[in-house]
Amino acid sequence: MGILFYGSSEHAIEIDDTALAHLKVVIATKLRRNESFTLSWRHDVGQPLGRSTVWLHPSIPLRFEFHEPSVPELDQKRIQLYAHSANTSGGLRVPDKHILG
Repeated sequence: MGILFYGSSEHAIEIDDTALAHLKVVIATKLRRNESFTLSWRHDVGQPLGRSTVWLHPSIPLRFEFHEPSVPELDQKRIQLYAHSANTSGGLRVPDKHILG
């Protein structure tokens, strides 16, 4: 299980390591280009029912923490799917099946 920490958010986002590795590629690419966008996810088990969205901006601290020390094999199709999502008005969405809790 990986964890995404963003800014001073009171809740870390727990995401499957492999999904987080793919998201990291897309997020880092967009932020390196100084592109801001939204990231949305459904709340973890143990949090109030609902979903959250954050505005990702290059000036806000962001940290990816992985449980596994080795880097998983990345799937280019999955990266492209996430990148396409990040470029839409709905923003990048973490698939429900990758949120842990």
